[in-house]
Amino acid sequence: MAKLCVNVDHVATVRQARKINEPDPVAAAVLAELAGAAGITCHLREDRRHIQDSDVWRLKEVVKTRLNLEMAPVEEMFAIAKKVRPHMVMFVPERRQEITTEGGLDVASNIERFRTATRQMQEAGMLVSHFIDPDPRQVDAVLACGADYLELHTGAYANAVGERERRQELQKLIEAARYAQKNGQRVNAGHGLNLRNVLPVAAIPGLHELHIGHSIVSHAVLVGFERAVREMVDAIAYAQQLGSTMTPEEILIYHSA
Repeated sequence: MAKLCVNVDHVATVRQARKINEPDPVAAAVLAELAGAAGITCHLREDRRHIQDSDVWRLKEVVKTRLNLEMAPVEEMFAIAKKVRPHMVMFVPERRQEITTEGGLDVASNIERFRTATRQMQEAGMLVSHFIDPDPRQVDAVLACGADYLELHTGAYANAVGERERRQELQKLIEAARYAQKNGQRVNAGHGLNLRNVLPVAAIPGLHELHIGHSIVSHAVLVGFERAVREMVDAIAYAQQLGSTMTPEEILIYHSA
C-alpha cells in the first residue's frame, strides 16, 4: 500500500525568494508528519536554489519517519550524504537552467557509474533509489546497479493532455512498475502529482511511496499545511480502496468523466 512522502523543497523556495528564515521547511516537515505523512523528502541541489545544507542537517535531527535526500550523483553530494546519513538517497538528474527536475536519469547509458555510486552509498548505510522514466531499458539498468528502490517519473502522465494521452502514460507507469516488481525491485513514484490526478497512480499495485511536494505546498497556501497533507493522505487511501474493485485505468476513466 503506497504511503505519502512529502517533499518540502518549495517551502524553502518561498523562503529563498526573500532570503530570510521563513517559512521553515523543517517546521513544514513536522506538520506533514503530524498530518500522516510516512516520510519527508528534500532535494539539495548543487545550485542551492531552495533547500540549504543546514536544512538537511536539521531535517535529519527532527524527522521521525523517513528522510529521503534527493541529489545529483556527484562527489560533493556523496560526501554530504555520508555525513548526514539520511534513511535513503535518491539520485536525480540536474540541469542548472531547468525550473524543476525534467525527466528521469539515463542510468542505462552510465551503468558502471551508477553501480559504483549505489554501492558507495549502500556501504555507508543508506538505501539508494534511482529516479527514472517508465522505460523497461532504464528499469533493467537500475536492476543491474543493485539499487534498493527505483522511483518512476510521473511527469509525462501529469502533463498529458486529454484522456487518451493520459491513459497511454498511465499504462507505461503500470507496465514499468509491474516489470520492476516481477524482478524483485521495490517501486516508488512521483513528480507533478496532485489531488486531481493522483488517484490512478496511487492505485497501481505494489507501490511503496508517492513523493509529492509542489502541489501540497501550493494547496497549503490556501488551506494550511496540515490540511493539505491530510487531504493528500486521504486521497491516496481512497485510491487504494477503489483499487480493490477497479483497475487504475478504470479509475482514470471514472474520474475523468
